[in-house]
Amino acid sequence: MLSDGPIALLVLFVLKRLPEQMSWVLQVTGGLFLLYLAAATYRQWERQPASAGEEGPAPHTFLQAATVNILNPNPYLGWSLVLGPEVLKAWRHSPICAAALITAFYATMITSLAAIILLFSTTRFLGPRGRRALILVSAAALAGLALYLLAAGISKAVPLVI
Repeated sequence: MLSDGPIALLVLFVLKRLPEQMSWVLQVTGGLFLLYLAAATYRQWERQPASAGEEGPAPHTFLQAATVNILNPNPYLGWSLVLGPEVLKAWRHSPICAAALITAFYATMITSLAAIILLFSTTRFLGPRGRRALILVSAAALAGLALYLLAAGISKAVPLVI
Protein backbone atom coordinates (compact mmCIF):
# COMPACT_ATOMS: atom_id res chain seq x y z
CA MET A 1 0.00 0.00 0.00
CA LEU A 2 2.91 2.34 0.63
CA SER A 3 3.86 2.44 -3.03
CA ASP A 4 0.34 2.14 -4.47
CA GLY A 5 -0.75 5.60 -3.29
CA PRO A 6 1.55 7.63 -5.56
CA ILE A 7 0.94 5.22 -8.44
CA ALA A 8 -2.85 5.52 -8.05
CA LEU A 9 -2.72 9.33 -7.90
CA LEU A 10 -0.54 9.53 -11.00
CA VAL A 11 -2.71 7.14 -13.00
CA LEU A 12 -5.99 8.76 -11.89
CA PHE A 13 -4.59 12.19 -12.84
CA VAL A 14 -3.87 10.92 -16.36
CA LEU A 15 -7.12 8.96 -16.69
CA LYS A 16 -9.20 11.95 -15.62
CA ARG A 17 -8.05 13.71 -18.78
CA LEU A 18 -9.06 10.91 -21.16
CA PRO A 19 -12.43 11.05 -22.93
CA GLU A 20 -15.13 8.87 -21.38
CA GLN A 21 -15.43 6.91 -24.64
CA MET A 22 -12.01 5.44 -23.87
CA SER A 23 -13.45 3.39 -20.98
CA TRP A 24 -14.32 0.45 -23.23
CA VAL A 25 -10.81 0.48 -24.70
CA LEU A 26 -9.35 0.38 -21.18
CA GLN A 27 -11.69 -2.45 -20.16
CA VAL A 28 -10.80 -4.54 -23.21
CA THR A 29 -7.10 -3.80 -22.73
CA GLY A 30 -7.40 -4.69 -19.04
CA GLY A 31 -9.16 -7.93 -19.98
CA LEU A 32 -6.40 -8.77 -22.44
CA PHE A 33 -3.78 -7.98 -19.79
CA LEU A 34 -5.48 -10.27 -17.27
CA LEU A 35 -5.76 -12.94 -19.95
CA TYR A 36 -1.99 -12.60 -20.47
CA LEU A 37 -1.46 -13.00 -16.70
CA ALA A 38 -3.73 -16.07 -16.70
CA ALA A 39 -1.70 -17.60 -19.54
CA ALA A 40 1.57 -16.82 -17.74
CA THR A 41 0.20 -18.42 -14.57
CA TYR A 42 -0.89 -21.44 -16.56
CA ARG A 43 2.60 -21.74 -18.08
CA GLN A 44 3.99 -21.57 -14.54
CA TRP A 45 1.63 -24.40 -13.61
CA GLU A 46 2.97 -26.46 -16.53
CA ARG A 47 6.59 -25.86 -15.43
CA GLN A 48 5.91 -26.52 -11.74
CA PRO A 49 7.53 -29.83 -10.81
CA ALA A 50 5.22 -32.58 -9.64
CA SER A 51 7.77 -33.67 -7.04
CA ALA A 52 9.59 -31.93 -4.24
CA GLY A 53 12.22 -29.48 -5.41
CA GLU A 54 14.25 -26.51 -4.36
CA GLU A 55 12.86 -23.76 -2.17
CA GLY A 56 12.19 -20.31 -3.63
CA PRO A 57 14.27 -17.20 -3.03
CA ALA A 58 14.73 -15.80 0.46
CA PRO A 59 12.20 -13.20 1.70
CA HIS A 60 12.91 -9.52 1.10
CA THR A 61 12.52 -6.48 3.32
CA PHE A 62 9.48 -4.20 3.32
CA LEU A 63 11.42 -1.35 1.68
CA GLN A 64 12.72 -3.67 -1.03
CA ALA A 65 9.17 -4.86 -1.71
CA ALA A 66 7.88 -1.26 -1.98
CA THR A 67 10.74 -0.38 -4.36
CA VAL A 68 9.98 -3.41 -6.52
CA ASN A 69 6.30 -2.38 -6.60
CA ILE A 70 7.16 1.18 -7.71
CA LEU A 71 9.43 -0.11 -10.48
CA ASN A 72 7.03 -2.89 -11.48
CA PRO A 73 4.67 -2.07 -14.39
CA ASN A 74 1.84 -4.19 -12.92
CA PRO A 75 0.42 -1.59 -10.46
CA TYR A 76 0.46 1.04 -13.22
CA LEU A 77 -1.30 -1.34 -15.59
CA GLY A 78 -3.74 -2.47 -12.90
CA TRP A 79 -4.66 1.08 -11.94
CA SER A 80 -4.85 2.36 -15.50
CA LEU A 81 -6.66 -0.62 -17.03
CA VAL A 82 -8.81 -2.06 -14.25
CA LEU A 83 -9.25 -0.11 -11.02
CA GLY A 84 -8.64 3.46 -12.21
CA PRO A 85 -11.52 3.59 -14.72
CA GLU A 86 -13.87 2.09 -12.12
CA VAL A 87 -12.82 4.67 -9.51
CA LEU A 88 -13.43 7.51 -11.97
CA LYS A 89 -16.85 6.08 -12.86
CA ALA A 90 -17.70 5.85 -9.16
CA TRP A 91 -16.42 9.42 -8.62
CA ARG A 92 -18.80 10.72 -11.30
CA HIS A 93 -21.62 9.10 -9.37
CA SER A 94 -20.38 10.35 -5.98
CA PRO A 95 -16.99 10.93 -4.33
CA ILE A 96 -18.23 8.77 -1.45
CA CYS A 97 -18.74 5.88 -3.90
CA ALA A 98 -15.17 6.29 -5.17
CA ALA A 99 -13.81 6.34 -1.63
CA ALA A 100 -15.91 3.29 -0.76
CA LEU A 101 -14.58 1.45 -3.83
CA ILE A 102 -10.96 2.19 -2.94
CA THR A 103 -11.56 1.28 0.71
CA ALA A 104 -13.30 -1.95 -0.26
CA PHE A 105 -10.53 -2.78 -2.74
CA TYR A 106 -7.72 -2.31 -0.22
CA ALA A 107 -9.63 -3.98 2.62
CA THR A 108 -10.25 -6.95 0.35
CA MET A 109 -6.68 -6.93 -0.94
CA ILE A 110 -5.11 -6.76 2.52
CA THR A 111 -7.44 -9.40 3.95
CA SER A 112 -6.93 -11.63 0.90
CA LEU A 113 -3.16 -11.22 0.99
CA ALA A 114 -3.11 -12.06 4.70
CA ALA A 115 -5.19 -15.17 3.99
CA ILE A 116 -2.99 -16.07 1.03
CA ILE A 117 0.16 -15.68 3.13
CA LEU A 118 -1.34 -17.96 5.77
CA LEU A 119 -2.54 -20.40 3.13
CA PHE A 120 0.76 -20.42 1.26
CA SER A 121 2.66 -20.92 4.49
CA THR A 122 0.75 -24.18 4.82
CA THR A 123 1.34 -25.29 1.23
CA ARG A 124 4.44 -27.15 2.28
CA PHE A 125 1.99 -29.60 3.88
CA LEU A 126 0.11 -29.95 0.58
CA GLY A 127 3.12 -31.14 -1.33
CA PRO A 128 3.93 -30.40 -4.95
CA ARG A 129 0.55 -31.55 -6.29
CA GLY A 130 -1.33 -29.26 -3.93
CA ARG A 131 0.84 -26.31 -4.92
CA ARG A 132 0.27 -27.07 -8.60
CA ALA A 133 -3.49 -27.19 -7.99
CA LEU A 134 -3.40 -23.73 -6.37
CA ILE A 135 -1.51 -22.31 -9.35
CA LEU A 136 -4.11 -23.77 -11.70
CA VAL A 137 -6.95 -22.28 -9.63
CA SER A 138 -5.21 -18.89 -9.80
CA ALA A 139 -4.92 -19.14 -13.58
CA ALA A 140 -8.63 -19.99 -13.86
CA ALA A 141 -9.63 -17.07 -11.62
CA LEU A 142 -7.53 -14.63 -13.67
CA ALA A 143 -9.03 -15.99 -16.90
CA GLY A 144 -12.55 -15.61 -15.51
CA LEU A 145 -11.98 -11.98 -14.54
CA ALA A 146 -10.34 -11.34 -17.91
CA LEU A 147 -13.36 -12.71 -19.77
CA TYR A 148 -15.68 -10.57 -17.66
CA LEU A 149 -13.72 -7.39 -18.47
CA LEU A 150 -13.55 -8.30 -22.15
CA ALA A 151 -17.30 -8.90 -22.31
CA ALA A 152 -18.04 -5.64 -20.47
CA GLY A 153 -15.73 -3.62 -22.72
CA ILE A 154 -16.96 -5.19 -25.94
CA SER A 155 -20.59 -4.71 -24.93
CA LYS A 156 -19.88 -0.97 -24.51
CA ALA A 157 -18.10 -0.79 -27.88
CA VAL A 158 -20.68 -2.78 -29.81
CA PRO A 159 -24.13 -2.34 -28.27
CA LEU A 160 -26.21 -5.46 -28.65
CA VAL A 161 -29.30 -5.08 -30.79
CA ILE A 162 -32.19 -7.16 -29.58
